[in-house]
Amino acid sequence: MSSTDNSITSALDNRLEMLGVSHEYEFANNNYTHKLSNGKITITGQKTSVGTQTAKLKSLEDYSIFITDEGEELTSYDEWVKIKRSMRATDVQCLSIISFNPPTKMHWLYKTFYESVPEGFNGVIDNILYIHTNYIDNGQENMAPHNWLEYERLKEVYENYLTIDPKLRNDLPTKIKREAIEFKNVVLGSFRDVAEGVIFSYNVGDFPNDLPAPPIYGMDQGYTHPTAVVKVHVDKKEKKIYLKEIFYKTHQTNDTIYEGIKDEVGYNRIWCDSAVPMFIKELKNKGLYIREVKKPKIVDSINTILNYDLIIDKNSVNLQRELDNYRWSDKRQDEPIDDNNHAIDAFRYAVSMVLSKNQSVSA
Repeated sequence: MSSTDNSITSALDNRLEMLGVSHEYEFANNNYTHKLSNGKITITGQKTSVGTQTAKLKSLEDYSIFITDEGEELTSYDEWVKIKRSMRATDVQCLSIISFNPPTKMHWLYKTFYESVPEGFNGVIDNILYIHTNYIDNGQENMAPHNWLEYERLKEVYENYLTIDPKLRNDLPTKIKREAIEFKNVVLGSFRDVAEGVIFSYNVGDFPNDLPAPPIYGMDQGYTHPTAVVKVHVDKKEKKIYLKEIFYKTHQTNDTIYEGIKDEVGYNRIWCDSAVPMFIKELKNKGLYIREVKKPKIVDSINTILNYDLIIDKNSVNLQRELDNYRWSDKRQDEPIDDNNHAIDAFRYAVSMVLSKNQSVSA
């Protein structure tokens, strides 16, 4: 039994005991069976891509209630809805419930159920019952005194933060901004604008037109993953890096990539991942000024970029999305998660070469 299953079993035991019906159930092999009827409760893994559980969860005609705990850990709506639709009880109303701690607004939970729902809403919209709870619903009498006092202190910080003109909030001390966001997201349970622990912060702004030198470009080539091309300008004096996404598409051939970027990049330099030499050679033969990157360690290039302010073009939505979710790995020290980082890698290549003391290239 997993740690999650153990916690659910413990919670269910407590609920049955509180209702005074625990003596009516027998428990074996993660199943609670009612002694006097056909009623049963099963606790099991849910992710449909995991081994034999896929087959097990495809047939739930004997069940009428489907409860997902820690729903934020499911990676897609399809992963959940396939199980929901497999409930086919006809004698009672089927009910599907998801409980979760709100993730970022990029998560499918937000996009599927909450984009047009007021924040903190409780009620019914389109036959969906929304229930939003936080520490106030739990009640002071049910909380450790130090936690209640801490939450009330953060509440005061947050309410003061809201009185500040939004245009001036970026100038507030980091501690105040952090505590205000913590209260809103962690304590009140709002969907986060970005993932916790993101590596880069940025501002949205215009890419400068009057550059002292031609822009450069970074490229990360893919097929099932997107090929990303980012326009880059590094202002060493002002310690700013300007970025503009110009290409971000999957399932592109070398010809369609070339046609999609040639007018924009002209004969300006493009730095590309050295792991794709044949791709680089073909685009070079087509007339692009594309070169292989001497790839630095990821952590080194990240630490270099962190010394600069990032300004992202307002239409560079894929780059912004990646930055909003780019964070350090929980499993490997000093390494970011290796996912949804294609535009990030593209501009990282270019910035690394601009700031490198030795900018030798492969011809």
